[in-house]
Amino acid sequence: MKKIAIGISAAALAIAGTAFAAHHEGRSNPDSNGDGVVTRSESQAHATAKFAKMDANGDGQLDQTDRAAKRQDRRAKMFAKLDANTDGSISRDEFMTFERPHKGKHGMSEGGKKHRKGRRGGGRHGMKMMKMADTNNDGVVSQAEFAAAAGKRFDTIDANNDGQITKEERQAHRQERRGKWRNRTGG
Repeated sequence: MKKIAIGISAAALAIAGTAFAAHHEGRSNPDSNGDGVVTRSESQAHATAKFAKMDANGDGQLDQTDRAAKRQDRRAKMFAKLDANTDGSISRDEFMTFERPHKGKHGMSEGGKKHRKGRRGGGRHGMKMMKMADTNNDGVVSQAEFAAAAGKRFDTIDANNDGQITKEERQAHRQERRGKWRNRTGG
């Protein structure tokens, strides 16, 4: 019986881990004053806050240790959510009655939120972004490298170079990325 509980626990963590992260780690908004325009200073403040959140051990750099700590934290939260009676194991009943976000038409949940496979910035895309930010290729992203990458991304989206990103510029950039992705994937 104990082996079944451990097996179910492991399966639950593997299956639901990314769904839990996507559902509970909402994307923050760099437009701090809510005027619909992101300025360079808002973007940099957002990057600083995001870096601090990602730097799990507070050592001023992002590395494998931070990723492992975040992953372990997500697993612990997911286990706690599944372990309804807090006995330290997940029974078959707990696993079967766990409320998963319901995906309806077009990947939308009943609450109207879009569900995605994985979470933003995670997986291969997140690793690619981290490698791009690691300009000195030491396997660690410093706060300066992270801020520089955020500045470069800002400059890429700010099509008219006025120091502000409008909704139209964000949409144009998104459409351009989608077109490039479709060309690469043949879709």
